[in-house]
Amino acid sequence: MNRIVVIGAGQAGASLVAKLRNLGFSGQITLIGAEPVLPYQRPPLSKAYLLGEMALERLFLRPESFYADQKIDLRLGQPVTAIDPVARRITLGTDTLPYDALALTTGSVPRQLPAQIGGQLEGVHLVRDLADADAMGPRFQRGARAVIVGGGYIGLEAAAVAAKKGLDVTVLEMAPRILQRVAAAETADAIRALHQAHGVRILEATGLKQIEGAERVEAVTLSDGRRLVADFVIAGIGIVPQTALAEAAGLRIENGIRTDAQGRTSDTHIWAAGDCASFPWRGAQLRLESVQNAIDQAELVAENIMDAGKEYAPVPWFWSDQYDLKLQIAGLNTGYDRVIPRIGDTRSHWYFVGDRFIAVDALNDPRAFMVGKRLLEQGKSPDPARLADPATELKALLKP
Repeated sequence: MNRIVVIGAGQAGASLVAKLRNLGFSGQITLIGAEPVLPYQRPPLSKAYLLGEMALERLFLRPESFYADQKIDLRLGQPVTAIDPVARRITLGTDTLPYDALALTTGSVPRQLPAQIGGQLEGVHLVRDLADADAMGPRFQRGARAVIVGGGYIGLEAAAVAAKKGLDVTVLEMAPRILQRVAAAETADAIRALHQAHGVRILEATGLKQIEGAERVEAVTLSDGRRLVADFVIAGIGIVPQTALAEAAGLRIENGIRTDAQGRTSDTHIWAAGDCASFPWRGAQLRLESVQNAIDQAELVAENIMDAGKEYAPVPWFWSDQYDLKLQIAGLNTGYDRVIPRIGDTRSHWYFVGDRFIAVDALNDPRAFMVGKRLLEQGKSPDPARLADPATELKALLKP
Protein backbone atom coordinates (compact mmCIF):
# COMPACT_ATOMS: atom_id res chain seq x y z
CA MET A 1 0.00 0.00 0.00
CA ASN A 2 1.52 3.28 -1.16
CA ARG A 3 -1.08 6.02 -0.79
CA ILE A 4 -3.77 6.67 1.82
CA VAL A 5 -6.17 9.56 1.32
CA VAL A 6 -8.35 10.94 4.13
CA ILE A 7 -11.32 13.18 3.29
CA GLY A 8 -12.34 15.40 6.20
CA ALA A 9 -9.84 17.37 8.27
CA GLY A 10 -11.66 17.46 11.60
CA GLN A 11 -10.89 15.64 14.83
CA ALA A 12 -11.29 12.18 13.27
CA GLY A 13 -9.25 12.91 10.15
CA ALA A 14 -6.42 14.54 12.07
CA SER A 15 -6.35 11.65 14.55
CA LEU A 16 -6.31 9.06 11.78
CA VAL A 17 -3.34 10.47 9.87
CA ALA A 18 -1.32 11.01 13.06
CA LYS A 19 -1.98 7.42 14.10
CA LEU A 20 -0.91 6.08 10.70
CA ARG A 21 2.48 7.74 11.05
CA ASN A 22 2.73 6.61 14.67
CA LEU A 23 2.15 3.04 13.50
CA GLY A 24 5.03 3.34 11.06
CA PHE A 25 3.20 3.78 7.77
CA SER A 26 5.83 5.22 5.43
CA GLY A 27 3.80 5.76 2.27
CA GLN A 28 2.02 8.89 1.07
CA ILE A 29 -0.73 10.36 3.25
CA THR A 30 -3.02 13.12 2.05
CA LEU A 31 -5.48 14.85 4.41
CA ILE A 32 -8.10 16.97 2.66
CA GLY A 33 -10.26 19.60 4.37
CA ALA A 34 -13.03 21.73 2.88
CA GLU A 35 -12.36 24.54 5.37
CA PRO A 36 -9.36 26.83 4.75
CA VAL A 37 -7.98 26.43 8.29
CA LEU A 38 -5.85 23.87 10.11
CA PRO A 39 -7.73 20.98 11.77
CA TYR A 40 -9.26 22.32 14.97
CA GLN A 41 -11.33 21.26 17.96
CA ARG A 42 -15.04 22.07 17.72
CA PRO A 43 -16.41 21.85 21.31
CA PRO A 44 -14.91 25.21 22.40
CA LEU A 45 -16.64 27.00 19.51
CA SER A 46 -19.91 27.21 21.44
CA LYS A 47 -18.15 27.85 24.75
CA ALA A 48 -14.68 29.31 25.40
CA TYR A 49 -14.08 30.59 21.86
CA LEU A 50 -17.46 32.30 21.65
CA LEU A 51 -16.85 33.81 25.08
CA GLY A 52 -13.56 35.24 23.85
CA GLU A 53 -11.61 33.14 26.35
CA MET A 54 -9.76 31.04 23.75
CA ALA A 55 -7.63 32.39 20.91
CA LEU A 56 -7.86 30.89 17.44
CA GLU A 57 -4.39 29.34 17.69
CA ARG A 58 -5.45 27.35 20.75
CA LEU A 59 -8.24 25.73 18.75
CA PHE A 60 -5.79 24.05 16.39
CA LEU A 61 -5.24 20.36 17.13
CA ARG A 62 -1.62 20.54 16.00
CA PRO A 63 0.63 23.28 14.60
CA GLU A 64 1.11 23.48 10.85
CA SER A 65 4.69 22.26 11.27
CA PHE A 66 3.46 18.88 12.51
CA TYR A 67 1.98 17.98 9.13
CA ALA A 68 5.15 19.03 7.31
CA ASP A 69 7.37 17.16 9.77
CA GLN A 70 5.27 14.01 9.39
CA LYS A 71 5.23 14.36 5.59
CA ILE A 72 1.44 14.60 5.54
CA ASP A 73 0.15 16.30 2.41
CA LEU A 74 -2.39 18.71 3.94
CA ARG A 75 -4.83 20.22 1.46
CA LEU A 76 -7.13 22.84 2.97
CA GLY A 77 -10.01 24.73 1.42
CA GLN A 78 -10.33 22.03 -1.22
CA PRO A 79 -13.69 20.24 -1.06
CA VAL A 80 -13.78 16.83 -2.74
CA THR A 81 -16.46 16.63 -5.42
CA ALA A 82 -16.44 12.94 -6.34
CA ILE A 83 -15.11 9.49 -5.47
CA ASP A 84 -14.54 6.89 -8.18
CA PRO A 85 -14.32 3.59 -6.28
CA VAL A 86 -13.64 1.54 -9.41
CA ALA A 87 -10.62 3.58 -10.51
CA ARG A 88 -9.77 4.33 -6.84
CA ARG A 89 -9.41 8.05 -7.24
CA ILE A 90 -11.06 11.20 -5.99
CA THR A 91 -11.78 14.50 -7.69
CA LEU A 92 -11.10 17.88 -6.07
CA GLY A 93 -11.39 20.94 -8.22
CA THR A 94 -9.77 20.17 -11.55
CA ASP A 95 -7.40 17.60 -10.03
CA THR A 96 -7.75 13.88 -9.45
CA LEU A 97 -5.89 11.93 -6.81
CA PRO A 98 -5.42 8.14 -6.70
CA TYR A 99 -5.59 6.08 -3.50
CA ASP A 100 -4.88 2.58 -2.31
CA ALA A 101 -7.01 3.12 0.80
CA LEU A 102 -9.51 5.93 1.37
CA ALA A 103 -10.90 7.04 4.73
CA LEU A 104 -14.02 9.20 5.03
CA THR A 105 -14.05 11.42 8.11
CA THR A 106 -16.49 13.96 6.68
CA GLY A 107 -18.30 14.62 9.95
CA SER A 108 -21.76 16.10 10.10
CA VAL A 109 -23.70 19.21 9.17
CA PRO A 110 -26.27 21.10 11.27
CA ARG A 111 -29.95 20.96 10.48
CA GLN A 112 -31.15 24.29 9.13
CA LEU A 113 -34.39 26.11 9.78
CA PRO A 114 -36.63 26.04 6.68
CA ALA A 115 -36.42 29.03 4.36
CA GLN A 116 -40.23 29.29 4.29
CA ILE A 117 -40.28 30.23 7.97
CA GLY A 118 -37.46 32.75 7.65
CA GLY A 119 -34.48 30.45 8.08
CA GLN A 120 -32.46 32.31 5.44
CA LEU A 121 -32.81 35.77 6.96
CA GLU A 122 -29.71 37.65 8.04
CA GLY A 123 -29.24 37.04 11.74
CA VAL A 124 -30.12 33.32 11.71
CA HIS A 125 -27.06 31.37 12.81
CA LEU A 126 -25.89 27.78 13.13
CA VAL A 127 -23.30 26.45 15.57
CA ARG A 128 -21.02 23.96 13.87
CA ASP A 129 -17.81 25.35 12.44
CA LEU A 130 -15.37 28.20 12.89
CA ALA A 131 -17.10 30.36 10.30
CA ASP A 132 -20.39 29.97 12.21
CA ALA A 133 -18.80 31.06 15.48
CA ASP A 134 -17.03 34.00 13.86
CA ALA A 135 -20.24 35.13 12.17
CA MET A 136 -22.31 35.19 15.33
CA GLY A 137 -19.62 36.38 17.76
CA PRO A 138 -20.12 40.13 17.11
CA ARG A 139 -23.83 39.78 17.93
CA PHE A 140 -23.08 38.74 21.52
CA GLN A 141 -23.41 42.25 22.93
CA ARG A 142 -24.90 43.04 26.33
CA GLY A 143 -28.64 43.64 26.05
CA ALA A 144 -29.04 41.97 22.64
CA ARG A 145 -32.09 39.71 22.36
CA ALA A 146 -31.27 36.15 21.33
CA VAL A 147 -33.75 33.38 20.58
CA ILE A 148 -32.25 29.89 20.58
CA VAL A 149 -34.23 27.16 18.85
CA GLY A 150 -33.50 23.79 20.40
CA GLY A 151 -33.05 22.68 23.99
CA GLY A 152 -30.33 20.12 23.40
CA TYR A 153 -26.70 20.45 24.50
CA ILE A 154 -25.63 22.75 21.64
CA GLY A 155 -28.52 25.15 22.18
CA LEU A 156 -28.08 25.18 25.95
CA GLU A 157 -24.33 25.76 25.71
CA ALA A 158 -24.94 28.72 23.41
CA ALA A 159 -27.58 30.00 25.83
CA ALA A 160 -25.09 29.81 28.70
CA VAL A 161 -22.52 31.85 26.76
CA ALA A 162 -25.13 34.43 25.77
CA ALA A 163 -26.39 34.77 29.34
CA LYS A 164 -22.85 35.15 30.70
CA LYS A 165 -22.28 37.98 28.22
CA GLY A 166 -25.40 39.79 29.40
CA LEU A 167 -27.80 39.03 26.57
CA ASP A 168 -31.56 38.60 26.90
CA VAL A 169 -31.95 34.88 26.12
CA THR A 170 -34.97 32.72 25.29
CA VAL A 171 -34.67 29.00 24.53
CA LEU A 172 -37.47 27.29 22.57
CA GLU A 173 -37.92 23.53 22.88
CA MET A 174 -40.66 21.83 20.89
CA ALA A 175 -40.55 18.66 23.03
CA PRO A 176 -42.24 18.55 26.43
CA ARG A 177 -38.88 19.28 28.10
CA ILE A 178 -35.28 20.15 27.33
CA LEU A 179 -32.84 17.26 26.73
CA GLN A 180 -35.81 15.00 26.04
CA ARG A 181 -33.87 12.53 23.85
CA VAL A 182 -30.57 12.46 25.70
CA ALA A 183 -31.08 12.82 29.45
CA ALA A 184 -33.43 11.83 32.24
CA ALA A 185 -35.94 14.31 33.63
CA GLU A 186 -33.79 14.59 36.77
CA THR A 187 -30.80 15.85 34.79
CA ALA A 188 -33.00 18.15 32.72
CA ASP A 189 -34.55 19.60 35.90
CA ALA A 190 -31.13 20.49 37.31
CA ILE A 191 -29.96 22.11 34.07
CA ARG A 192 -33.22 24.00 33.58
CA ALA A 193 -32.96 25.43 37.09
CA LEU A 194 -29.36 26.48 36.44
CA HIS A 195 -30.33 28.40 33.30
CA GLN A 196 -33.30 30.03 34.96
CA ALA A 197 -31.05 31.17 37.81
CA HIS A 198 -28.98 32.98 35.18
CA GLY A 199 -32.01 34.70 33.73
CA VAL A 200 -32.62 32.47 30.70
CA ARG A 201 -36.25 31.91 29.71
CA ILE A 202 -36.87 28.30 28.72
CA LEU A 203 -40.13 27.71 26.86
CA GLU A 204 -40.83 23.99 26.61
CA ALA A 205 -43.51 22.36 24.45
CA THR A 206 -43.18 25.51 22.33
CA GLY A 207 -42.24 25.52 18.68
CA LEU A 208 -41.07 28.19 16.27
CA LYS A 209 -43.75 29.19 13.77
CA GLN A 210 -42.08 32.06 11.90
CA ILE A 211 -39.02 34.28 11.94
CA GLU A 212 -40.12 37.78 11.01
CA GLY A 213 -38.16 40.41 9.15
CA ALA A 214 -37.81 42.01 5.72
CA GLU A 215 -34.13 41.14 5.25
CA ARG A 216 -32.88 40.47 8.77
CA VAL A 217 -34.33 39.00 11.95
CA GLU A 218 -36.72 41.32 13.77
CA ALA A 219 -38.97 38.99 15.77
CA VAL A 220 -40.21 35.42 16.06
CA THR A 221 -43.72 34.05 16.26
CA LEU A 222 -44.19 30.98 18.45
CA SER A 223 -46.46 27.99 17.99
CA ASP A 224 -48.74 29.26 20.77
CA GLY A 225 -49.16 32.64 19.02
CA ARG A 226 -46.79 34.67 21.16
CA ARG A 227 -44.45 37.09 19.45
CA LEU A 228 -40.93 37.83 20.72
CA VAL A 229 -38.76 40.68 19.49
CA ALA A 230 -35.35 39.27 18.54
CA ASP A 231 -32.03 40.61 17.29
CA PHE A 232 -30.82 37.19 16.15
CA VAL A 233 -31.71 33.51 16.19
CA ILE A 234 -29.49 30.47 16.81
CA ALA A 235 -30.65 27.11 15.45
CA GLY A 236 -29.48 24.21 17.60
CA ILE A 237 -31.82 21.55 16.24
CA GLY A 238 -29.40 18.72 15.68
CA ILE A 239 -26.97 17.50 13.07
CA VAL A 240 -27.01 14.98 10.24
CA PRO A 241 -24.08 12.88 9.00
CA GLN A 242 -22.25 14.19 5.95
CA THR A 243 -22.83 11.28 3.57
CA ALA A 244 -23.38 12.89 0.15
CA LEU A 245 -19.97 11.88 -1.27
CA ALA A 246 -20.29 8.33 0.03
CA GLU A 247 -23.82 7.95 -1.27
CA ALA A 248 -22.86 9.26 -4.73
CA ALA A 249 -20.03 6.72 -4.79
CA GLY A 250 -22.48 3.90 -4.16
CA LEU A 251 -21.49 3.14 -0.56
CA ARG A 252 -24.13 1.71 1.74
CA ILE A 253 -25.81 4.30 3.95
CA GLU A 254 -27.50 3.31 7.20
CA ASN A 255 -27.67 5.93 9.94
CA GLY A 256 -24.58 7.45 8.33
CA ILE A 257 -21.93 5.67 6.26
CA ARG A 258 -22.38 2.04 7.19
CA THR A 259 -19.23 0.25 8.34
CA ASP A 260 -18.46 -3.14 9.77
CA ALA A 261 -17.01 -3.53 13.25
CA GLN A 262 -13.53 -2.74 11.92
CA GLY A 263 -14.59 0.52 10.23
CA ARG A 264 -14.65 -0.77 6.64
CA THR A 265 -17.48 0.43 4.40
CA SER A 266 -19.30 -1.61 1.77
CA ASP A 267 -16.23 -1.01 -0.45
CA THR A 268 -13.23 -2.96 0.83
CA HIS A 269 -10.83 -0.10 0.01
CA ILE A 270 -12.85 2.62 1.77
CA TRP A 271 -13.14 3.20 5.51
CA ALA A 272 -15.11 5.67 7.64
CA ALA A 273 -14.90 7.09 11.16
CA GLY A 274 -16.35 9.84 13.33
CA ASP A 275 -19.73 11.58 13.16
CA CYS A 276 -20.36 10.40 9.59
CA ALA A 277 -19.95 6.68 10.32
CA SER A 278 -22.21 4.04 11.87
CA PHE A 279 -20.97 0.73 13.23
CA PRO A 280 -22.57 -2.48 14.56
CA TRP A 281 -23.87 -2.15 18.10
CA ARG A 282 -26.32 -4.54 19.76
CA GLY A 283 -28.02 -5.53 16.54
CA ALA A 284 -28.22 -2.07 14.96
CA GLN A 285 -25.96 0.53 13.35
CA LEU A 286 -24.94 3.07 16.01
CA ARG A 287 -23.55 6.50 15.20
CA LEU A 288 -21.90 8.53 17.95
CA GLU A 289 -21.39 12.29 17.93
CA SER A 290 -18.51 12.95 20.29
CA VAL A 291 -14.85 13.88 20.37
CA GLN A 292 -14.02 10.62 22.15
CA ASN A 293 -15.63 8.57 19.40
CA ALA A 294 -13.99 10.60 16.64
CA ILE A 295 -10.54 9.96 18.10
CA ASP A 296 -10.98 6.32 19.16
CA GLN A 297 -12.78 5.18 16.03
CA ALA A 298 -10.34 6.98 13.73
CA GLU A 299 -7.32 5.48 15.49
CA LEU A 300 -8.88 2.02 15.28
CA VAL A 301 -9.46 2.52 11.54
CA ALA A 302 -5.80 3.53 11.15
CA GLU A 303 -4.77 0.31 12.86
CA ASN A 304 -7.10 -1.75 10.67
CA ILE A 305 -5.86 -0.13 7.47
CA MET A 306 -2.54 -1.54 8.68
CA ASP A 307 -4.19 -4.99 9.01
CA ALA A 308 -4.70 -5.07 12.80
CA GLY A 309 -8.14 -6.70 12.43
CA LYS A 310 -9.56 -5.06 15.58
CA GLU A 311 -13.26 -4.54 16.28
CA TYR A 312 -14.66 -1.32 17.71
CA ALA A 313 -16.35 -1.79 21.09
CA PRO A 314 -16.47 1.63 22.76
CA VAL A 315 -17.69 2.72 26.16
CA PRO A 316 -19.05 6.10 25.02
CA TRP A 317 -18.54 9.22 27.07
CA PHE A 318 -19.51 12.85 26.55
CA TRP A 319 -19.42 16.18 28.32
CA SER A 320 -21.11 19.58 28.32
CA ASP A 321 -19.93 22.80 29.98
CA GLN A 322 -22.60 25.31 31.00
CA TYR A 323 -21.78 28.18 33.40
CA ASP A 324 -19.88 26.56 36.28
CA LEU A 325 -21.44 23.15 35.59
CA LYS A 326 -19.50 20.32 33.98
CA LEU A 327 -21.86 17.56 32.99
CA GLN A 328 -20.01 14.30 32.28
CA ILE A 329 -21.82 11.32 30.80
CA ALA A 330 -20.59 7.74 30.56
CA GLY A 331 -22.49 5.12 28.61
CA LEU A 332 -25.68 5.30 26.56
CA ASN A 333 -28.98 5.59 28.40
CA THR A 334 -31.11 4.24 25.52
CA GLY A 335 -33.97 2.11 26.84
CA TYR A 336 -33.50 2.91 30.54
CA ASP A 337 -36.46 2.12 32.80
CA ARG A 338 -35.31 3.71 36.04
CA VAL A 339 -32.91 6.32 37.33
CA ILE A 340 -31.11 6.14 40.67
CA PRO A 341 -30.16 9.62 41.94
CA ARG A 342 -27.25 10.33 44.28
CA ILE A 343 -27.61 13.81 45.69
CA GLY A 344 -25.37 15.36 48.31
CA ASP A 345 -22.56 17.86 47.93
CA THR A 346 -22.50 16.66 44.31
CA ARG A 347 -25.14 15.14 42.10
CA SER A 348 -25.30 12.16 39.73
CA HIS A 349 -28.05 10.17 38.05
CA TRP A 350 -27.51 6.46 37.30
CA TYR A 351 -29.48 4.74 34.53
CA PHE A 352 -30.62 1.11 34.67
CA VAL A 353 -32.51 -1.37 32.54
CA GLY A 354 -33.82 -3.70 35.20
CA ASP A 355 -30.77 -4.38 37.34
CA ARG A 356 -28.30 -3.69 34.52
CA PHE A 357 -26.38 -0.42 34.78
CA ILE A 358 -26.07 1.36 31.40
CA ALA A 359 -25.09 5.02 31.95
CA VAL A 360 -24.47 7.84 34.39
CA ASP A 361 -24.91 11.62 34.29
CA ALA A 362 -22.44 13.28 36.66
CA LEU A 363 -23.02 16.96 37.47
CA ASN A 364 -19.80 18.47 38.84
CA ASP A 365 -19.03 14.99 40.15
CA PRO A 366 -15.91 13.63 38.43
CA ARG A 367 -15.69 10.73 40.86
CA ALA A 368 -19.15 9.47 39.89
CA PHE A 369 -18.20 9.79 36.23
CA MET A 370 -14.95 7.85 36.62
CA VAL A 371 -16.53 5.11 38.75
CA GLY A 372 -19.46 4.79 36.36
CA LYS A 373 -17.12 4.62 33.36
CA ARG A 374 -14.99 1.93 34.98
CA LEU A 375 -18.07 -0.11 35.89
CA LEU A 376 -19.19 0.02 32.27
CA GLU A 377 -15.73 -0.96 31.03
CA GLN A 378 -15.72 -3.92 33.40
CA GLY A 379 -19.30 -4.92 32.54
CA LYS A 380 -20.38 -4.58 36.16
CA SER A 381 -23.69 -3.35 37.57
CA PRO A 382 -23.73 -1.89 41.08
CA ASP A 383 -26.47 -2.87 43.49
CA PRO A 384 -29.13 -0.14 43.08
CA ALA A 385 -29.89 -0.07 46.81
CA ARG A 386 -26.23 0.46 47.74
CA LEU A 387 -25.89 3.06 45.01
CA ALA A 388 -28.89 5.01 46.27
CA ASP A 389 -27.49 5.09 49.82
CA PRO A 390 -25.44 8.32 50.16
CA ALA A 391 -23.35 6.60 52.82
CA THR A 392 -21.97 4.16 50.24
CA GLU A 393 -18.48 5.11 49.11
CA LEU A 394 -18.54 5.12 45.30
CA LYS A 395 -15.18 3.42 44.94
CA ALA A 396 -16.50 0.51 46.97
CA LEU A 397 -18.83 -0.26 44.07
CA LEU A 398 -15.81 -1.28 42.00
CA LYS A 399 -14.85 -4.05 44.40
CA PRO A 400 -16.00 -7.63 43.69
